Amino acid sequence: MRLVTLRAAPVEETTTLPDGRAATVRVAIADDSYVRPKDVDTVTLTLLLDGEVAAVLNTVLDADEESEARSLAREAARRLGSGELEPTAAALEPLADTLR
Repeated sequence: MRLVTLRAAPVEETTTLPDGRAATVRVAIADDSYVRPKDVDTVTLTLLLDGEVAAVLNTVLDADEESEARSLAREAARRLGSGELEPTAAALEPLADTLR
């Protein structure tokens, strides 16, 4: 059985914000040019609005928590799309800091 991790592929969910902008929520291993990729354990949540980075937050997830990452991305996209959350780092931070 092959273990699926965020090292193999990031998790992405897309939505449309109430104001019509396209939003992508990406949960992935942090990109750190100073550390070998296999040594990076930090998982980030990145919010892209119309293809531009709007927010990047560290999460409490580990690299092997792919299903938890998918849950985080889905919840963030759903709440952003409904207008329940503003598309800001401050609004997303509680989600990124929640164990799943």
